[in-house]
Amino acid sequence: MTVIQYVLAIFILLFITVFLQFIFKRPGKKPAGYCPPPSPPTLPLIGHLHLLTPVAFKGFHALNNKYGPLLYLRLATYPAVLVSSAPLATEIFKALDIHFTSRIKSPFEDNLLFGSSTSFFNAPYGDYWKFMKKICTTELLGTRQMKKLKNVRREEVVRFLSKMLEIGQKNEVANVSAEVLTLANNSTCRMIMSARCSGEDNQAEKCRELVSESFDLAAKLALFSVFGPLKRIGIWYLRKKIADVPKRYDELFENVLVEHEEKAKREGPHMENKDLMDILLEVYHDKNAEIRITRKQMKTFFLDLFFGGSSTTAHSMQWLMAEMINHPEVFKKLREEMDSVVGRDRLVEDSDIPSLHYLQAVVKETLRLHPPAPIITRLSREDCKFGGFDVPRGTLAVVNAHSVMRDPEVWDKPDEFYPERFLLAIPKEEADEKTGRKGQDLNFWSFGGGRRRCPGVNLAFSLINATVAAMVQCFDWKLDGAEYMARVNMEATPGVTMSLAHPLLCLPVVHCNPFDTPAKDNQATD
Repeated sequence: MTVIQYVLAIFILLFITVFLQFIFKRPGKKPAGYCPPPSPPTLPLIGHLHLLTPVAFKGFHALNNKYGPLLYLRLATYPAVLVSSAPLATEIFKALDIHFTSRIKSPFEDNLLFGSSTSFFNAPYGDYWKFMKKICTTELLGTRQMKKLKNVRREEVVRFLSKMLEIGQKNEVANVSAEVLTLANNSTCRMIMSARCSGEDNQAEKCRELVSESFDLAAKLALFSVFGPLKRIGIWYLRKKIADVPKRYDELFENVLVEHEEKAKREGPHMENKDLMDILLEVYHDKNAEIRITRKQMKTFFLDLFFGGSSTTAHSMQWLMAEMINHPEVFKKLREEMDSVVGRDRLVEDSDIPSLHYLQAVVKETLRLHPPAPIITRLSREDCKFGGFDVPRGTLAVVNAHSVMRDPEVWDKPDEFYPERFLLAIPKEEADEKTGRKGQDLNFWSFGGGRRRCPGVNLAFSLINATVAAMVQCFDWKLDGAEYMARVNMEATPGVTMSLAHPLLCLPVVHCNPFDTPAKDNQATD
């Protein structure tokens, strides 16, 4: 079947599928006084799909600018409400958090991983999700584990800097996008399985390759799934690839789990230097555990962390460096802070970060303009009132963080890169009593909010702060082949993620070398 024939067949099947749903699945009668959110003009069969654009968050942003901050959309078979203002986001993440604690079931989960009900991030709000969340906060991100992760992060940042020094001394161009992704991947893999993602015949490298393949398949499955029954057609068309991926995942992670179990037997109960797999295996073998987790759940949890922990952090660092290159006055001011607080005779350390106030402001401002997850979804568990309107059970809430973080009612000059906004003095009476967040931070939803807020926020901030601080301390960054004052192309990739569409290629010009030599054993490059 040619590509044209395939596309034509898909459109014909799509039309038939949605038409039959339109005929036989009419919406039920609404109760008296029912008041739904306003809705743009719709088309038969497809609803509002014709209003979407390749870069999803920008398309949603245009819709909200035209029709308002709260809209009802019908995305083929999915009823949804689109949220784009900071007050509405605050309402959904705080006042109505308990009503929106579930997430829509992902086609990726059922068909590319290990079956339904195994993913922590997409699990329904219930005992399993609460138990895994507690494990995350008390064990995986506890004091002892965070101390170990601090050493891992330091080693990987040093390794990254050593490679940049080598490239800079050779007057070569670095693919900053690829290098920070490698840094984030290595840090995440070492946290999960004590192995880096680089090198040949490495299990972590196999994991990275599988993740890349899975993202491609998941995007295709998501397109089919929007149209309900058409999902089965997509699964049939992609059946060979779908059958292969979970098998490879299972073999890979089973081997890693067995290796960790054998190590635990050798070293005994007082084993040191435990990674995430070691901790979860202890829970798995604990017969008195509050909830008995399965091996499939552990494997999916590792993938959840890899998906959510590496690429989003790397993308944030890319956007941050791009913004500083486009705003040299910000880079200069941050460099001055680095020289003042840290100096040039040693490498910046984690203990310096609390004193680097402008660095923290630059990171926050980058995440405000370029949130790691620009589209945040929640599923209503029951009927509720939201924004003064009726939202029925089973409605998908789509929070456009891209719009929320640029709400002109909250953010002054919302489209400008202005880190100083996070340094303004905030009166104590404006602090949130429960969280202690003040002023602009009250409306900072780049990582979501409420019970389902990303549990790895502090890890992400730690890696971004440490890496960017070192990059500014050690190098000047010049765009490849660009003239003076050239600007980075800030175009975003199509889809629902927030990443640069074009790789960031720069010449790292050494500003200071905090190492005695760039080739120490513990700083060896890949």
